[in-house]
Amino acid sequence: MTYEFLQQYWWFIVSLLGALLVFMMFVQGANSLMFSLGGGSENERRLIINSTGKKWELTFTTLVTFGGAFFASFPLFYSTSFGGAYWVWMLILVTFVLQAVSYEFQDKIGNFLGARTFHWFLVINGVAGPLLLGVAVATFFNGANFIVEKGNILGGGNPIISGWANASHGLDALLNGWNWIFALAVFFLARILGVLYVINNVDNDNIRSRGAVRLVGNLVPFLVFFIVAVVYIMQKDGYAFDPATGEIYIEPYKYFNNFCQMWPLAITLLAGVALFLFGCIKTIFSPTYTRGIWPAGIGAVLAVLSLLLCAGWNDTAYYPSTADLQSSLTIANSCSSEFTLTVMFYVSLLVPFVVGYIAYVWRKMG
Repeated sequence: MTYEFLQQYWWFIVSLLGALLVFMMFVQGANSLMFSLGGGSENERRLIINSTGKKWELTFTTLVTFGGAFFASFPLFYSTSFGGAYWVWMLILVTFVLQAVSYEFQDKIGNFLGARTFHWFLVINGVAGPLLLGVAVATFFNGANFIVEKGNILGGGNPIISGWANASHGLDALLNGWNWIFALAVFFLARILGVLYVINNVDNDNIRSRGAVRLVGNLVPFLVFFIVAVVYIMQKDGYAFDPATGEIYIEPYKYFNNFCQMWPLAITLLAGVALFLFGCIKTIFSPTYTRGIWPAGIGAVLAVLSLLLCAGWNDTAYYPSTADLQSSLTIANSCSSEFTLTVMFYVSLLVPFVVGYIAYVWRKMG
């Protein structure tokens, strides 16, 4: 195992966890449609909450695992993004804490806020969570306003090596229109997966019939935003780096070139889109088909995985700096030491057991 192989391997692991996190956002998507799918019925709304309440901990665990893997394998990204752009990540964390509190306290004795208040908290998490996560992921392609000065670590006065180039601490990402295109694509994707999950998990004819209608209403805007986002990625300039010198430079059509040069990723993206559309369309046109979450979910994971791999592989800066070209982060200049990545490699061999545990818990909890 070479150092380069370990870097590529850990970018794959982080990308896979990110793709699984996007899939697990079906919990947020279903919660955002709670009142719409429930149709004004308290009992039917309770069915939806009980259904998503069995899975929300898996989403939260995936989020924590994703952050932990990123920190351990690419610590410079963690210190730059989570440290410099902390407001965006703090807002994401707050929405997920709000979700956890809502599930735990909505039916507690002495709940002076009332169950309905906590239901609205779940809706807020269902809307804000996917949007903010989408904005954060979009910075992998659109860049962020930071500066890295590794020489500072040797200085006694200011050992901080990365920082934000303005006082917004990441909130400037919310002012980028293209980031919102990505965010809205993730938002509608979460809602689609949420509808498919509820159709599969909740045995109620009224909810399923409403779900088919809501599926159409969310699939159309998703396709619009997703297509716009992919076309934008394919035609935009990207940040490439020279492995020999470490110099970072602008390469026209970088992401399009990546998919051409790494053609298995292009096939993976197309296969993911095809599986996703199959699960959605069959659910819409076949009232008795309730397993659309599986082909659509697998398709979503494959599509997101291919996009994230395209952002980091093939000598690409996965976290471009809009303030200083040479501060952009690559998997080579932001990763942990070879020893750390090697030890983590052997630890990662336990991942199949973790996946098996998740599958076991999924089935046990219904």
